[in-house]
Amino acid sequence: MISPMILIVLPAALLLDLVLGDPPRLPHPIRWLGRAIDYGEPAFRKLPFSLVVCGAMFAGIYVLGTWLVVYVLVSLAGQLHPWLRVGLELVLVYFCLSIRSLAQAAEAVVHGFMRLGVKGAKDKVRLIVGRDVQSLDRTGVFRATVETVAENLVDGVIAPLFFAAIGGAPLCMAYKMINTLDSMIGYKNEKYLEFGKAAARLDDVANFLPARLAIPCIALAAQILARDGRQAFRAACDDGHKHASPNAGYPEAAFAGALEVKLGGPNYYGGQLVEKPYIGAAYRSVTMMDIRKSCDLMILSALVCFTTLYILLIGWHALT
Repeated sequence: MISPMILIVLPAALLLDLVLGDPPRLPHPIRWLGRAIDYGEPAFRKLPFSLVVCGAMFAGIYVLGTWLVVYVLVSLAGQLHPWLRVGLELVLVYFCLSIRSLAQAAEAVVHGFMRLGVKGAKDKVRLIVGRDVQSLDRTGVFRATVETVAENLVDGVIAPLFFAAIGGAPLCMAYKMINTLDSMIGYKNEKYLEFGKAAARLDDVANFLPARLAIPCIALAAQILARDGRQAFRAACDDGHKHASPNAGYPEAAFAGALEVKLGGPNYYGGQLVEKPYIGAAYRSVTMMDIRKSCDLMILSALVCFTTLYILLIGWHALT
């Protein structure tokens, strides 16, 4: 059963993220997840099974273990005092959100370009993308930034809100473990092609619904901002499937339609050219101003998603 305390936790966590973002000096549970992955990977690789099985065990144990640890901590806090549980869940869900930090990272690319041109923008964009940035021109840097804002709307906002709404901090943190595993070992390279296969598939499954729930949220936000929500929705339906990921293409395509820009296309990863189709191929190239527009669209889409989930939660508790 969904705890009614989540009706306090969700808005408070969202407000904290919008106001504070991700202060670098504070201890961060998501960084702890990353350190745990680094620590455990060598041991799981040595197990007497195939790399695929070892990776599946690694991902499964870490995700279930994260849920269990957080569930026990939240339950113990609740036994001490109900408001202690609320405070703990609030902090954990807050750390799973990244609206302000995502907008700040995108804005840093703009500032880097304004100070040092393409070189300054590349120095900032390399911190938030997985592709090689050496060969990117100005348009490529701007396009990579907008794509990152669109993709991370799901990973850093909609999915955490969704899982927190249905399972509180334990499920939200388990999702972030899935997401962190994918970002660290879910690569299709020689080192992780087999070991990271389960983590990548688990991330695909976890983001399947949130990525598609993002489409109407982005379309409504685009309608509010520019009265162009129908185009965002149509682009997501037409081009969302063109991405190599089963999920990332949908928010990207919705952003492409809303902003009327061309995203996707060939990029270098690890020195290898990866041919990918363009999303919104009929639209114009991305400009620097589109980065700020994408941030506005991301923030409003996040608020639309939160409002929708919150209304549904209120309705659920009114009926139960």
